[in-house]
Amino acid sequence: MDSNDISFENLPRAVAHLVSEIAEIKFLVERKEPPIIPVKRIPIDIAEACQIIGKAKPTVYTLVRKRLIPCYKNGKKLYFFEDELLDWISKGKKKTLQEIQSEAEANFRKNSREANVDSNQNLQR
Repeated sequence: MDSNDISFENLPRAVAHLVSEIAEIKFLVERKEPPIIPVKRIPIDIAEACQIIGKAKPTVYTLVRKRLIPCYKNGKKLYFFEDELLDWISKGKKKTLQEIQSEAEANFRKNSREANVDSNQNLQR
């Protein structure tokens, strides 16, 4: 509500607006939560990237050339972000034998159900 809109006729509406604004401010103060400040992502160079992923520089250059690793290039210099490297590492997880076996069993059950449905449909024709 603008201060220009305040007149005797709309005074109750202006007071209601102020009361709601004060209630909101009071709620924020009582929570005492610090303001949310976005975390700045600071780029790292290839030496730090090598330490994070545990690979030698030539290996990292090969991964960059094959576009297998997330990176940024400005001029001749390569840059990386730590969170992206950690995500890249986590995506390369190899499945355990137990995970592979459970997936195989689930696929077998799914395929056997589909085969049963198909054979039932063929019998009905």
